[in-house]
Amino acid sequence: MPRRRQHVPWIAAGSASESEHSADDVVRGTGWVFNNRTGDQLSLAKFVNTGDHETIAYLQAFDLLTDASAKETIVEVGSGIGRMTASFTRMFSKVVACDLDAAFLERCRETVAQFGKPERLQTSHVVDGRTLGLPDKSADLVFSYITLQHCHRDDALALARESVRVTRSGGHIALNFRTWVLQDIVLWPAGKLVRASWRLPRVGKKIAQRRLPARLGWQANRLSPPEVLAALGDSLEAVSIFRGPARRGFGVTGTTDRTFEGVHRSHWWLVAAVK
Repeated sequence: MPRRRQHVPWIAAGSASESEHSADDVVRGTGWVFNNRTGDQLSLAKFVNTGDHETIAYLQAFDLLTDASAKETIVEVGSGIGRMTASFTRMFSKVVACDLDAAFLERCRETVAQFGKPERLQTSHVVDGRTLGLPDKSADLVFSYITLQHCHRDDALALARESVRVTRSGGHIALNFRTWVLQDIVLWPAGKLVRASWRLPRVGKKIAQRRLPARLGWQANRLSPPEVLAALGDSLEAVSIFRGPARRGFGVTGTTDRTFEGVHRSHWWLVAAVK
């Protein structure tokens, strides 16, 4: 399968990550991908600390952090260099970090070695951007945050189906998606133009390495709850849709509407049990 256009900035970031001397240098120099901040005052420790707070906040809000978690397996779709992964290794018995870029996974292992429990970590390279090379029903929880919005629409839906496939019956998925907001009147066409520019000879790669174009271009899809649930069929139960308090409910029949302050207005989460 040919690489999608939205893969371009991630490949560029992966190359930059690979060329840096340490993960600290990656955080200082390429924050335009990882957390939209750069600077000499930053460090991998500070970067991981932001992930520590978010993993606990989300898992508690979704009722997915229990006494049983310490014996469970979690699959993280889109681990990057391990901002959240290190925290997961302290909470779960086994963590499978999945990412499109092999260089990110190498840095992820470095991050977990410093701030987590590396003996609990396994990595999986998502070579085609849409298939998890993992056995059926091998996970208790599949978690993905600010990743599926970067995929081509069909790939995002394929990864959602894959998340269900690798989750055991009675296990859970917690998947983050981006949907439409008023600003997309401008952002969506601008993003399409940016992605087209990445194919230009000589200058495309340079454009992909700049923070503002990358942020516009990597928002490669907008998906609503009905679209995602239609793709997953009847494989789920106890379905909750989490949104930010500032956003109106989606009104999807058969789901529970829930709010959490930490959810951006343009985002929503699908949290459900797998049948």
